[in-house]
Amino acid sequence: MTVDTETRPLPAARHARAAVAVLFFTNGALFANLLPRYPQIKEDLAIGNGAYGLAVAAFPAGAITAGLAAGLLIRRMGSARVAVLGTLLTGAGILAAGLAPSVALFATALFLAGAMDALTDVAQNAHGLRVQRLYGRSILNSFHAVWSIGAVTGGLMAAGAMSLGLSLGVHLAVSAAVLVAAAVAALRFCLPGPDNGPEETGPEETRPEETGREETGRERLTAEGARGTSRVGVVLAALVLIATAGTLVEDAGNSWAALYLSDALHASAALAASGFIALVGAQFIGDRLVDRFGQRAVARAGGLITAVGMGLALAVPTLPGTILGFALAGFGVATLVPAAMYEADALPGLKPGSGLTIVSWLMRLGFLLSPPIVGQVADAAGLRTGLLVIPAAGVLVVLLAGVLQACPRRD
Repeated sequence: MTVDTETRPLPAARHARAAVAVLFFTNGALFANLLPRYPQIKEDLAIGNGAYGLAVAAFPAGAITAGLAAGLLIRRMGSARVAVLGTLLTGAGILAAGLAPSVALFATALFLAGAMDALTDVAQNAHGLRVQRLYGRSILNSFHAVWSIGAVTGGLMAAGAMSLGLSLGVHLAVSAAVLVAAAVAALRFCLPGPDNGPEETGPEETRPEETGREETGRERLTAEGARGTSRVGVVLAALVLIATAGTLVEDAGNSWAALYLSDALHASAALAASGFIALVGAQFIGDRLVDRFGQRAVARAGGLITAVGMGLALAVPTLPGTILGFALAGFGVATLVPAAMYEADALPGLKPGSGLTIVSWLMRLGFLLSPPIVGQVADAAGLRTGLLVIPAAGVLVVLLAGVLQACPRRD
């Protein structure tokens, strides 16, 4: 037991966990307020699927551009401050995107919002891992579940705003003000001090042989020494692909679900938002399964559910079936990103936080590549064909899940 564990009161640890949950919630809700408005923005700007796909790809492009700077900013400012500042600037960028009078300004605002969102994402995960180390047991999945709840809330806020006839400007200004205020309020309850201090190890951490559980992939790599180190790059690449598969599916809900439901299946604007809401709403359910069955089994089953569920929804397109398909896809990929981050954060041979930063940065290639590819395919063969990226991502997860932890966590 470390000195900090002996002196830090338990309520402070719980307060820090709640504060990080607020940061994840606001991050999920901010962008989700804009996504159901995409069909309206696309119509107002009078652009086709291809141009629209390129424009919305500006958000992940900004994230990739700024993502690698997160580690430096966190070391200088602290993860909590970076997360809150990023939330403030993300809200401003989303508001600017909603009010943009041209495609160029819309893409520019999304680029800036994406850059700030990337800083927020890495920082809040870094602080979440810090709180997890203090607890001495796995809690990161719960934060990603809260992000999904925030995204559902944001989608419902947008659907409600559209039902009430609120303008884009009023809706996005109010949502940004409320969510940013919540993030700022959470800052005072975050953990103080540097993010890489030795006091961050919790009292409940034990060695694998003491718990009777099977070693994780990263523990085996550490035990194998030089041979294991030579495999770190391969494992990291597989973790990046797993996380990227999750982002591909998420982007389908972000960028295309509302358009597909409104254009191809003739749903109303408010009902079209249900595709995105169903996808992110089902994600917080899957996180509960990890501690019971292990990351590997959950990921493989989830990949299969994603491939079959969305594949059937696209093969037989109906409004209820498609909404269910998006929900199954969200359920299937619910644990992929936190699983990849969890495994990458402690890979041997990497500096603290490097694995997390690399996975968080490169997985955004899914967000960057998906919109223009799906858009071009949609213009050539229809959006239903473009959305085949979802079952394809599920198949990829089934093939790569072997690098994840096999046994349930009992730490």
